[in-house]
Amino acid sequence: MTPVKDHCVGGVRRVRRTDGISRKLLLNCCLLRRVITWATPRGKDSVEDELELSSVRHRPEGLEQLESQTRFNRKELQILYRGFKNECPSGVVNEDTFKEIYAQFFPQGDASMYAHFLFNAFDTDHNGSVSFEDFVMGMSILLRGSVHEKLNWAFNLYDINKDGYITKEEMLDIMKAIYDMMGKWTYPILKDETPKQHVDIFFQKMDKNRDGVVTMDEFIDCCQNDENIMRSMQLFENVI
Repeated sequence: MTPVKDHCVGGVRRVRRTDGISRKLLLNCCLLRRVITWATPRGKDSVEDELELSSVRHRPEGLEQLESQTRFNRKELQILYRGFKNECPSGVVNEDTFKEIYAQFFPQGDASMYAHFLFNAFDTDHNGSVSFEDFVMGMSILLRGSVHEKLNWAFNLYDINKDGYITKEEMLDIMKAIYDMMGKWTYPILKDETPKQHVDIFFQKMDKNRDGVVTMDEFIDCCQNDENIMRSMQLFENVI
């Protein structure tokens, strides 16, 4: 993986305001920060030409189509694609890359399992790789989607085996992965049983018909109507 250059501060390249991607988004998103760091000036060649003409193993959709499918504007997509392709000339990202990114941003903990779950959520085709389209579609929802869209995406993250239901075990696996990634330096210090205690509370509220699983409707309805759960379930947004 390309190392972070000296002119990047805290893993974030200094990006001009005219580049379109706000500093707030950069500070709140590990993946976005990393892709911006990868982006380097390319002279006069346009990124649109790269999108349409580059000989890569996976050729992404045209820029205009991606602009219509996401909440990123043309300039933002150009920046994101430049960084994506600089680091991943093949046009796809594998799980090891995700793990390396999160290991760098969360050195105090073990981010491997969370990176694994997050990669599977971005890998919508379940083919073992994340394309540029997969990446920008997911980031568009997480950063600029509606509450319903974000909760839909969160459900997909927690539904580890993608069977349309969340079990208590799946929810606990995700929660434990987040706590493991945050490490032992959190304040106040979290006890080992904290993830299970939180999951027990969340699951009892979400599983309204007591059938042992949470459906998407139950998940979304509960999150939207319980401020405490909504805040807790949004924890993963701060570690994307």
